[in-house]
Amino acid sequence: MTPSTSARTSFDAVTLEVIWTRLVSVVDEAAAALVRTSFSTLVRESYDFSCIVTDRKGRCLGQATDSIPSFIGTLPKTVRHFLDHFPVETLKPGDVLITNDPWMGTGHLPDLTVAKPLFRDGKLIGFAASTTHSPDMGGRTGTTDIRDVFEEGLQVPMLKLIDAGKVDQTFLAMLRKNVRVPDLVVGDLFAQVSALELVERRLFDLMRDYELDELDSLADEILSRSEAAMRSTIRAFPDGSYDYTLQTDGLIEPVTIQIRVIVDGDSVLVDYAGTSPQVDRALNVALCYTYAQTVYGLKCILAPDLPNNDGALAPIEVTAPEGSILNHTYPASGQTRTLVGHFLPFAVFGAMSAATPERVAAGPGSPLWSMQAAGVDDQGRTYVNKFFFNGGTGGTSRRDGYNVLSWPSNISCVPIEMMEQQSNFRVLHKRLRIGSSGAGRYRGGLGQECLLEYQGERPVVVGFHAERTLHAPPGLCGGEDGVPGVLEVNGRALEPHEQKVQHVIRQGDRIHMKTPGGAGFGAKAERSGEAIAADARQGYVAAPTRLAAE
Repeated sequence: MTPSTSARTSFDAVTLEVIWTRLVSVVDEAAAALVRTSFSTLVRESYDFSCIVTDRKGRCLGQATDSIPSFIGTLPKTVRHFLDHFPVETLKPGDVLITNDPWMGTGHLPDLTVAKPLFRDGKLIGFAASTTHSPDMGGRTGTTDIRDVFEEGLQVPMLKLIDAGKVDQTFLAMLRKNVRVPDLVVGDLFAQVSALELVERRLFDLMRDYELDELDSLADEILSRSEAAMRSTIRAFPDGSYDYTLQTDGLIEPVTIQIRVIVDGDSVLVDYAGTSPQVDRALNVALCYTYAQTVYGLKCILAPDLPNNDGALAPIEVTAPEGSILNHTYPASGQTRTLVGHFLPFAVFGAMSAATPERVAAGPGSPLWSMQAAGVDDQGRTYVNKFFFNGGTGGTSRRDGYNVLSWPSNISCVPIEMMEQQSNFRVLHKRLRIGSSGAGRYRGGLGQECLLEYQGERPVVVGFHAERTLHAPPGLCGGEDGVPGVLEVNGRALEPHEQKVQHVIRQGDRIHMKTPGGAGFGAKAERSGEAIAADARQGYVAAPTRLAAE
């Protein structure tokens, strides 16, 4: 029997679960359509995107399963920024809003966020929204050697990409003129728009099936239950202040991340006072991204199975001093903010390991490594290729870390065949980096080795994102550190500042990337003989005979 309209203000548990599951299926279907219709490998192969649906206040109700954690944390806030900029009375059916403002979006310009106001019977009932990492946004690319946001590329203020169904052709012309790969950029953008339209259709089907005239009452129910569940979980943790400090390789000087997690009753405050000040290079992290990565780490610990929405995150507050590298001010650049921001979930783990070691993981071999190549092909056309290379994850209290797996961002590696098809690089080998994991009761996951040779006749400009080559992934609870990464060009290991800037690569040059292994959890002496023997059989250790004897 179809629920009556009165169910809008009172949802029984079964009906609520069915509706919420269908909400997730709506955005999952839209995400699948986005992947199938996208033009770039960033979306199609690496899944660097998110899709959500919100109520009319911009409160997130459901997210696509494949969405990356950082975008999930930033996207609902961007929808609310849209609402602040565009009064409801200025929105119309057929509108699509767009921006890449770093402080209101995800922290850097390459991420384009679009949102479609959803109208039913002439009334605004919610938003479908998506963020994708665009293959190019002009400006300098693939390097930390950027001093302000103006060097990053084209800034897209909050505007209407589509106004009542009419596409802004002037904006599209400007966008195409400012990027190196206009067909890929615009192709991905309209794949996003198509995904939003699919969300709209499927959501209206759901509302019709359950006779829902609006989403606010459903949102109130879902969010209040999620918040109550999260607060109950927090109350189970001992009150206290938990500190942790870690260092990143940085550029010339390391970056210090100082975190304090304060558990007080049914709420959590995370404070980054004492963290390094912002820099005049592109390592800075906007507060929106700091928030997203921090709450992700906390939710992994507190309630990983709880539906991820604004209610579940309501009891968490995140602060960082203005002018610090985790809350930088305009117009400083955050183009390569992942090289600092990806440390934050583990910083949370490090702080909380004293209170709940059974729920955290040792240091991962991230931030995510990547290589971006930009140049001109033999036909005189500009191109950009970006490829990701994952390290290993850290061991936990229950299992070994995963080999070559992205964390905290669930980015996929681009297949070898696609790399060679899309670029002039030949992959000479791509294999597990034996012996790179930190030992422990549960060892870390292995990193990878990838050897590339450039075969193009024209030189190409390559920018790298590499970290943890000086400061190894740290072990927890007596586990050993993971093995630091190594980045070589023509056999020479690059210094930390060289690993984050552009290089001119010519025909025959070779790039060798050895990503970090994950750290171990627990003392090495506690590792079982069966696990040691399995490592030896699988060839995961550099000297299996010696390790087995120990």
